[in-house]
Order: sequence, then structure tokens, then C-alpha cells
Amino acid sequence: MGTTKERAILFADLRGSTALYLKLGNTEAATVVTQSLSLLGQIVAKGGGRVVKTLGDGLMAVFDQADPAVEVAVSLHDSLERLAPIAQHQAARHGAIRLKVAIAWGEMVEVDGDCFGDAVNVAARLLDLAGDHETLTTGPLLRELPSDQQERFRSIDKLHLRGRKEPVPVLRMEARRFGDTLSTVIMDAQETDMPDGIRLNWLGTERVFSTASMPLVLGRSPQASFCVSDSRVSRSHARIESHSGHIYLSDLSYNGTHVRFDGDDQALTLRRGTCTLHGSGVISLGAPSTDPTSTQIRFDVLSFSDTLPQC
Repeated sequence: MGTTKERAILFADLRGSTALYLKLGNTEAATVVTQSLSLLGQIVAKGGGRVVKTLGDGLMAVFDQADPAVEVAVSLHDSLERLAPIAQHQAARHGAIRLKVAIAWGEMVEVDGDCFGDAVNVAARLLDLAGDHETLTTGPLLRELPSDQQERFRSIDKLHLRGRKEPVPVLRMEARRFGDTLSTVIMDAQETDMPDGIRLNWLGTERVFSTASMPLVLGRSPQASFCVSDSRVSRSHARIESHSGHIYLSDLSYNGTHVRFDGDDQALTLRRGTCTLHGSGVISLGAPSTDPTSTQIRFDVLSFSDTLPQC
């Protein structure tokens, strides 16, 4: 038996390979995925980690310290723009390949080259909840980081991890889609009304949430910010948050989240993806809005002047 140690466990998973095979064909798509995983493995090794194993379209890695794992997570996300040859770069640029990452700090034991233990289990469960281009973690890893690294992370809510009785506080590393475009978004937002909150209405239950009270989770769990009762809805099904003058909706579920904006004939389907909420419309959890039995939450993005929202 191996010796129990405290380590950082990182899981990374490439998404979109199915669509890639349809777009590029089997041979070229397989080359893209294989070389992409190889590139991710090289980044892990260069950052001081060790790839324990590859898992389909992803990998699992271990780090002796927490901060190198965080730096590697940043590099992994950035790497998708540096894929070569040209066909791979085009595939990544058009969104065919996406990446999600999860990191956990805790006890693990190494047996015959593989790793087992609490940190492995937590990281694997976090990966299930992560959306495209996201890196998720929990408090134990954050406490191992220097202050400048801790500032990268934002608490998103207490989420239910499979195998855990109580919800776990989860943090997300600020994604490049918000961080690097911050100045541009703010400049654009100054020219229009910035949203101050959102109104949600389901079967007569109406709640108004200010941006200051976000993020909020929609789901079946009694601990969810907006709780609904439907077996097709996950306990933590979707997340609404505010960044840089915009309100975003992210799917966290297995059955998907559907958004139909007023005036649009077609609904937008999110599967671990994110979209910007604007105006008004309907958020359907677990089934499309065309299904009359689905959970359909009416939303209105609000701008307040003198009125304070009630949360």
C-alpha cells in the first residue's frame, strides 16, 4: 500500500470532440484530439505536475503544491489557441474544442502509479459541475495558495457533489472570457443601461435578485437560491451570475438548460455552457420549452433607478 500524502489533483477534460469528428472526419479529428492531449500533458509536466493517466478526452494529474496546479490550469485554457497544425487551430478557434478543469487539495494515496483518495474524488465531482472554459476548486486548495493566487477565485455557491451529504462551497477561477475582456466590456456597458438584477417567476413564485446577491443557483435542492420541484431538474441545475455589467446563465446539469428570449422563435440549448441574459424570456430546466410539462422559469433582466430590489 502507498503512503497517504496531501497533494493537488487536477482533472482536465476536452469537450466537443463528437462535433469535431463530424466536422473534420475521423482521421483529422483523431489527430486533433491526440495532439491536444499531448500538448496538455506537456504543459502539466512543464508546470511541475505529473500526468497520472489519460481518460478518454481528458487527463488526471498530480502536483506536490497547490499554486503550480493553478498556474497550469491557466496555461491549459490558453493552450487551445496555440494548437497546430492549421486545421487544429481553426477547430479550436471555431469553438469545436472546449476545456474544463477542476482542482482539489487533500489526502491521496498512490498505488501502482494511480492515485486514490478524497482529493481525487472531489476533483472528479467538481469536473462534473464545471462548464466550458471553467476551472473549479474548493476551500482546501484556496487555503494553500498565496494571497495573489487567492484573488483569482470567486465563490459561486454551495453545490452538491455526488457522494457528499452536505453541499460544498465551490469557487471558480476568473475565466479569461471575463478577465481579459474586462476593459472592453466596461466601455461598451457605459453606453447602455447596465443590469441591476433579475426577476424570476415560476408557478406564481416570484423573486427579485440584485446583482449584489449573485451568484445564485437554480435547482431542486432546498439550499438552491431559487428552488423548483421537478425530477428532471438537478439539485444544482443552473447558475446566474453578474460580471462586468452583464448577467450570465451557466448550465451545471446533466439534462441541459434551455433559454428562449422574447421575440425569438428558436431556443438556445446550454449543455455545460454559458450565455448572456438580456431582456426577458423563459429558462427551461431539464427539458425544452416546447415540452408543456417542463419547468419554465420566466425571467426579466432589470435596471433599477431609485427602487431597491428585494432578495
